[in-house]
This record gives sequence, C-alpha cells and structure tokens, in this order.
Amino acid sequence: MLEFLTEEYMIIDIFVSNFWTFMSGLRFTFTLTVVVMTAGTILGVLLALGRSYGNKILSFLCTAYIELIRGTPMLAQLFILYFALPPYGINLSAAQVAYLGFTLNASAYQAEYTRGSLESVETDQFKSAYSLGMSRWQTIFYIVLPQAVRWSIPAWTNEFIYILKYTSLAYIIGAPDLMTQGKFIASRNYQFFRVYLIAAIIYLVIVTISTWLVDRLEDKIRIPGFRGEENF
Repeated sequence: MLEFLTEEYMIIDIFVSNFWTFMSGLRFTFTLTVVVMTAGTILGVLLALGRSYGNKILSFLCTAYIELIRGTPMLAQLFILYFALPPYGINLSAAQVAYLGFTLNASAYQAEYTRGSLESVETDQFKSAYSLGMSRWQTIFYIVLPQAVRWSIPAWTNEFIYILKYTSLAYIIGAPDLMTQGKFIASRNYQFFRVYLIAAIIYLVIVTISTWLVDRLEDKIRIPGFRGEENF
C-alpha cells in the first residue's frame, strides 16, 4: 500500500512540476486537431463534389488523389513531406509538415464520407429541382449538399476523435505535440514510464470530453426521421 501511494505521489509530482510543458504540448495537439479537421473537411467536400459530379478528368484526378492518400500509411506521407522534399528546395518545419500531412490525409477520408452521403440522396430530388428551374450545380449546392453534410456528421465526429489520437504520430518528426513534450520531460528525469502514463491519461481525458461534446453536437443537428427517429 505504501509503495502504491509513493508511486502515485511521484506521478503527481512529475505532472505538477512539468505542468506547463505538458500543456504546451496539449495546446499544439488540440490546435492541430481543430485545424486539420476544419481544413480537411473543406477540402474533402470539394474532392467529393469533384469525384461525384465533375467531368471525367476532374473525377479521375480526385479519385486518384483519394486512393493514393488512403492507400498509403500516414507515417510514410509525413516522412515524404519532411525528409524527401528538402533536396528539391522545399523545406518545411516539423509543425508545418504536421499540419499539411494530417490535412491531406484527413481530406481523403472526409471525401469518401461525403461522397457516400451525396450518393445516398435520391435522384428524384434532382428531377424535382430541375422542374423548378434550378440548374445542376444549384441543385447540388442548395438541395443535395446540405443533406449530405448532415448525414456525414457521425462519420466526421468519429474522424475528429481519430485525428485527436493519431496526431501523436507528429512526435516522430519532432513536432511539439504532447508526446514530443513528454519525450523531452522523460529525457531529463528518466521517468519514461511515469511520463508516458501521464501523457496517456491526458489523452484519455481529452478524448472522453471531446467524445461527449461531439455526441451532443450530433444529437442537435441530426436530421429528424433519419436512422429511425420519428418525424415531428
């Protein structure tokens, strides 16, 4: 019992004495998640529109991009941006690579979520819109896309949690995220187990809170009658 209390005290002491270092990493992690989610969603919607409704060339290019990104590991993408580009005169910092790499990766997955929702909208709605004098793109932007976006919310909220957790990969290229700050702390006090345990607990707390918040958001904007709810 005494050993357990001593261990607990040491973990608390490490957390308190390095509080601002941990918070610095957490701030970068959360900022990275929000920026990537926002930019990835916007780019993903554009890719989905291009793939579903663009001409043959545009659809092919969007499809090729999506399949390339989804078919290769995120870590490989980060390494290409960070290590393979400098010989060609493109030098990006670790933070810039993290923002760019995660955004490109997220956009491909967001595009597929959105495309699935776009294709779930009944084609009869196009005919109805055309009968009212609306053009094809007016129908897409004013009729189809608003429905597709709301249907994509569950997948997007899951993606937010996924990104929040997997931003930890940024530490491999030295971006100042929570894991990198934990590594920095552990390299000074050699308490690797305790430091990474603290980092894991912080991730657990943030993911739990974020999951609760996005679930509330999903409930507020869910379409009545969709997935079995009653229409009112």
